[in-house]
Amino acid sequence: MCGGILLGPSALGRNLTYLHTVFPPTSYTVLDTLANLGLLFFLFLVGLELDPKSLRRTGKKALSIAIAGISLPFALGIGSSFVLRATISSGVPEAPFLVFMGVALSITAFPVLARILAELKLLTTDVGQVAMSAAAVNDVAAWILLALAIALSSTGHSPLISLWVLLCGCGFVTFCVLVVPPMFKWIQQRCPEGEPVNEMYVCATLATVLAAGFVTDCIGIHALFGAFVIGVLVPKDGPLAGVLVEKVEDLVSGLFLPLYFVSSGLKTNVATIKGVQSWGLLVLVIFTACLGKMVGTIVVSLWCRVPFREALALGFLMNTKGLVELIVLNIGKDRGVLNDQTFAIMVLMALFTTFITTPLVMAVYKPDKKLGKSEYKQRTIQKKDPNSQLRILACFHSTRNVPALINMMEVSRGIDTKDGLCVYAMHLMELSERSSAIQMVHKARKNGIPFWNKGQRADANQIVVAFEAYRQLSQVLIRPMTAISAMNSMHEDICDSAERKMATIIILPFHKHQRLDGQLETTRADFGHVNRRVLEHAPCSVGILIDRGLGGSTHISASNVDSTVTVLFFGGPDDREALAYGARMAEHPGINLLVVRFLVNPEIAEESLKLDVSNGSSGGNANSTDDEFIAELKQKTENGSIKYEERVVFRAAEIIEVIREHSRCNLFLVGRMPEGQLAKSLNANTSTDCPELGSVGSVLSSPEFSTTASVLVVQQYQNPLPLQSLSSLKKVEV
Repeated sequence: MCGGILLGPSALGRNLTYLHTVFPPTSYTVLDTLANLGLLFFLFLVGLELDPKSLRRTGKKALSIAIAGISLPFALGIGSSFVLRATISSGVPEAPFLVFMGVALSITAFPVLARILAELKLLTTDVGQVAMSAAAVNDVAAWILLALAIALSSTGHSPLISLWVLLCGCGFVTFCVLVVPPMFKWIQQRCPEGEPVNEMYVCATLATVLAAGFVTDCIGIHALFGAFVIGVLVPKDGPLAGVLVEKVEDLVSGLFLPLYFVSSGLKTNVATIKGVQSWGLLVLVIFTACLGKMVGTIVVSLWCRVPFREALALGFLMNTKGLVELIVLNIGKDRGVLNDQTFAIMVLMALFTTFITTPLVMAVYKPDKKLGKSEYKQRTIQKKDPNSQLRILACFHSTRNVPALINMMEVSRGIDTKDGLCVYAMHLMELSERSSAIQMVHKARKNGIPFWNKGQRADANQIVVAFEAYRQLSQVLIRPMTAISAMNSMHEDICDSAERKMATIIILPFHKHQRLDGQLETTRADFGHVNRRVLEHAPCSVGILIDRGLGGSTHISASNVDSTVTVLFFGGPDDREALAYGARMAEHPGINLLVVRFLVNPEIAEESLKLDVSNGSSGGNANSTDDEFIAELKQKTENGSIKYEERVVFRAAEIIEVIREHSRCNLFLVGRMPEGQLAKSLNANTSTDCPELGSVGSVLSSPEFSTTASVLVVQQYQNPLPLQSLSSLKKVEV
């Protein structure tokens, strides 16, 4: 938006030679045509973002805030319009001008607000949910009022013409509501979930958008309204909406909208704001816009018993204008309702109110509150109270990660108690420059809602179906979560969620997946950076799961589980944590646990001990802790599901050979940073580009090591993280 203004007569365009060279007068028609075509499809996308079902389910709180956020700014906008008409806008039609000013000051940009909330990590909070619901209601009401304003500004001075336009518009909406949904329902029946949508249906939908725009333009409202109505009526619970976003959004946001910004910038001339009176009117408009939105929203929020800080944040958020405001202003200018000076004032008001939203919300509202140490005790599996609930934050990127994740939940159940295991399944969703508001809003709307919620279609989402089936079969408590953030800050969402939910362990998918030939291929390197940052900042233990088809591609029921889990134990906190997790798994009747402890040759151990003493270091405390933990484990081997063996080795090559002997198991459990002489030897002979796996994990994931076993690399929570562990994570960080 700022770029368009700079290209126009406000800045660079003040040089007429430059302006006529870059934008000759003959190019304006082509530029406006392409810009309006893009705007047509943008309004279609805005309609796609609004779900009529969710509007009907809007709570009283959000509805009250929306009504207050429209009514007071609309009234103040009408009041300010009298001042403007008496000064710089004399001669414009009175009724349309009043309504245009009311709409311009009362509108909240739904797509812009979704983006701001996502970037501030507020989209899945209570404030974000209320703001999005209120903005959706506000958006619909504002477009209806804008349609009224356009009808009033129709050519001709007879009120009958305006009435005729308004009635025709109502008739068009009624016709669409009756005819369009059955058409899309027919298309949706032929677009099953998981299969590609026929291109013919996409083309038919886009042709319908153009036809609707043509009809509303002929009626005399505006072509944008036809596209908006069709977007609202597209079903949101099937694959069609997602495919339409994928097909249209890149073209609109990458090509057409920049042209629209340029077109708007060429119409905006800030130089028309001259003198004390004009700048005073700009201050008046900005003050009126902010006052109406904030006072209306804050007062009603406090009346609804919203805390003051949240009410203040809602007031700032509802004041977001952005592109939607620019659309309203351009329609007003094209209709002759806004002159150049008024248009420039309103554009600057929209820029100012949008720019101040993010810093003001950040200043007044910080939802992430750290828990006290006394509240959050169960940070490791090893030190966890055996009678307390095991809380796992299980993260996944896509449906590819779900089968292994569900089977990992199954083996983690331990003793079959009702509240023994609670899983928070977090979908990691990237917020990029291309992220659509419809995707973010739909994910946020489902955040925290049980997968078995009756209001959702059972076949609407493959992930929902998978978790729902597992919940019904296992009676494990599962709660869905969503992290919508940029890659460079996704670890913050994961760590904050783990702390809020008081998770004992975070399970992350490895950033490589198994190919058909058994080798691991990089899915996306950015996920590896996320995993390393989580390991560095996690408030609890962390496990990275290398999936080689754990349990197959489907969930294995408890009665059919027959798996062997092998723990490779060298020593140290991470290995003890892995072993504690293995002991938990061994409580499952279908799990056989094998613990392989590597011991160094006694002669080498004596030399190493002398060397350590001469260097002033001591590993006695760690060894004694390991011995005590192993002694406790040996007492549990009587139940038959746990087997223990010790292997004396001399060098790294022998360690790898012992590991190969057990490669036919189903799952390896290893510590990320094992301790001891053997671990140092293995680390010195192992090179890897994945330091988050450690030396043992790198061996198990290397192309030279042939196995079908999945691997869980575990890091125990320690505060602070040991220097060696921390430095290993920094090796590949840029």
